[in-house]
Amino acid sequence: MDARAEELRHAHDVLSEWYAENLVGVLERMPVERAVLDLFAELTLAVGTQVADVGCGTGRLLPYLAGRGLSPRGVDLSPGMVEVARREHPGFTYEVADLRALPFGDASLAGVVCWFSLIYLAPDARVTAFAELARVVRPGGYLVAAFKHGDGTLHRNAPGSRVERFGVDFDRYWLSAREMEDRFAAAGFGLIFQGSTPPEGAEPPYGYMLVRRAGS
Repeated sequence: MDARAEELRHAHDVLSEWYAENLVGVLERMPVERAVLDLFAELTLAVGTQVADVGCGTGRLLPYLAGRGLSPRGVDLSPGMVEVARREHPGFTYEVADLRALPFGDASLAGVVCWFSLIYLAPDARVTAFAELARVVRPGGYLVAAFKHGDGTLHRNAPGSRVERFGVDFDRYWLSAREMEDRFAAAGFGLIFQGSTPPEGAEPPYGYMLVRRAGS
């Protein structure tokens, strides 16, 4: 594991309990996110039920996906996050794994969820990561991603940020919808749906993209 991944893993181990406390009920307050996940679920069910939440964090999306008829599994780089997910949302399978080396067989999944997990990919990791996502999704399967809009600039924590007080930091990148679509296209996915939220204060707009793996 490279130094950036080690830093990201350590930071999210430290932050896992903070996320567990502060993300409770967030999905219930975000109708746009529920609508995007509902669309993903409805389309994916025509292909199969086996899906993975890659970068699952506290596991908060798995009960929602299961409630839409899917059979989700969670994967996260952080052992601390996986431990929290198993405690907070038991009854699902969780594994510690890197996005660039997923623990799934070729074309074994009907769909994948990447909910703000692709924002941590450095430029030199993106080709490998998007190719790995394509490897595990069967032809005709779906992938849905949430991300933050931007120009690809590297972001670190600002002085006094809520994360800095925990003594950790990590890289993240706000990517444009064009780059996201191009990355997916290069990996063999076609665009089905794209949307975004308006910017709020200093926060960049959230972007949502649903893509389909090429093939029948």
